[in-house]
Amino acid sequence: MARETIISGMDNEPSDEKDRDLRPSSIHDMVGQRDVFDRLMIAVDAAVKRGDPLGHILFDGPPGLGKTTFALCLPRELKVNVQLTSGAALQAPKDLVPYLTNADERSVLFIDEIHRLPKPVEEYLYTAMEDFRIDIVNGEGTNARTLNLWLKPFTLIGATTRAGLLSAPLRDRFQIREHLD
Repeated sequence: MARETIISGMDNEPSDEKDRDLRPSSIHDMVGQRDVFDRLMIAVDAAVKRGDPLGHILFDGPPGLGKTTFALCLPRELKVNVQLTSGAALQAPKDLVPYLTNADERSVLFIDEIHRLPKPVEEYLYTAMEDFRIDIVNGEGTNARTLNLWLKPFTLIGATTRAGLLSAPLRDRFQIREHLD
């Protein structure tokens, strides 16, 4: 048996690749959070049978309990596209517009750390979540025109470790709220 020289005690594979391999790719591969899983599967089955988008979902709880994993597995279960962003990346309503206008019908928009959304972005989401439309203002002052843009029905999934920082109006627009513990 030949000896192998070890130069470093470290594994050569980057840790983020290992993390990706450890994260379940299917909601059925998830371990734990069984009550949350059961409630979500009822909602998924109902949405699929109706041919409607899944209701908007808010996940909250401490880090490491599966909020992001659920958010990434649900679109696979629904066989729809997903767009990912974080609350910190959306500093103005204009930052949100490309995500909303590029959303496919029944697709998922996942906003991680949704508690970090500034108030104007939060308020811009209200009509997008309720009526699937947004208002785009073109021009300034008396020459300004408002364009009402209809969106394809989509599902917003938000994840937060600090649910108390979400405003009540935003929190109330989520049809499904799951606390992971």
